[in-house]
Amino acid sequence: MTSALPLHESAHAAALQRLLRERIAAAGGWLPFDAYMQIALYEPGLGYYSAGAHKLGAGGDFTTAPEISPLFGRCLARHCVGVLQALGGGDVLELGAGSGRLAFDVLTAMAAQGTLPGRYMILEISADLRQRQRQLLATLPAALAVRVEWLDAPPAESWQGALLANEVLDALPVKRFVRREGAWRELGVVVNAAGALGWQDGVAASSVVNAIDALALPADLPEGFESELCPLLLPWLGAVTACMQHGVALFVDYGLPRHEYYSAARNRGTLRCHHRQRAHDDPFAHPGLEDITAWVDFTRVAEAADAAGLDILGYGTQTGALLGLGIEAEIAAVPDEPTRIRRAAEARQLLMPTEMGETFKFIALGRAFDAPLAAFTHQDLQRHL
Repeated sequence: MTSALPLHESAHAAALQRLLRERIAAAGGWLPFDAYMQIALYEPGLGYYSAGAHKLGAGGDFTTAPEISPLFGRCLARHCVGVLQALGGGDVLELGAGSGRLAFDVLTAMAAQGTLPGRYMILEISADLRQRQRQLLATLPAALAVRVEWLDAPPAESWQGALLANEVLDALPVKRFVRREGAWRELGVVVNAAGALGWQDGVAASSVVNAIDALALPADLPEGFESELCPLLLPWLGAVTACMQHGVALFVDYGLPRHEYYSAARNRGTLRCHHRQRAHDDPFAHPGLEDITAWVDFTRVAEAADAAGLDILGYGTQTGALLGLGIEAEIAAVPDEPTRIRRAAEARQLLMPTEMGETFKFIALGRAFDAPLAAFTHQDLQRHL
């Protein structure tokens, strides 16, 4: 049984519910799901990422790799050092920095490796997460803390270096669609007969049908097959990388190449919600108080990269990437046995196929960059895209 919400959370949820109902009414009683997801996650002052819910780590709604172990950040620091050394210097830009733990670990490890970015830029839209980041990163040595700066939008001037985005793509709003009598219909949100928010399919706009047709989905998908697509990905990726003159954008997220993503085995799609460390598939349970995500179609990421003038430099599982980035050497370098044992246990969670190792993928997109990347020396699965 779900426990009662604290009073401040109940008031927050009620305010967002009122707004959602107003937007549904203004849309004629049926709101496309991507519009719902945009409001639930990003509405200023009310959306999940724009308000004060405790999101990450112990007591939060979900846990990310940087929260599990500093090994993750140390491996990404090796990646950043390799990129900056190949370029002769540059900056790091992190999108959606969460608690700030990844930035803390990357900067600390880069300093230990003797290569630091000119700037460590953080693009963060969440005011409460930005505050958590400031508190943590203020504890860095002054020579590191002074390099950190926060951005409200992607850099407007040319820069070079390494872009990092861990679990960002999965939170981009998605269209949802369903197969009915051999045709595709779009899934939207209504206020149902019981007065609650719920699903209802409607006639898909020609732009949505064209986008689905462009996926070239298998002809034998069953009646009632549901899934999603992210039309925002192409313009978004273009915008966040537009001013990266030379460098590598590394995205880490859970997902699949298209031929595996859209299969009968996933006939309910990949939409997932996270609330108080519990994963479920009801995006109407706690709007504004829970994360809403969808798995990433990495073939679409490759298409977006091509549209943005980026080269695909590597694609593989988290296991392959972390092994290529020296996670075993990082464990071996731990000076005391108790910590080394703890790090080994953390590494299993990051690497094992039954944990994060195969579900999460790394994809590197480059512009004017031709040096090899250590993350893909162990494994490169670009041919599967």
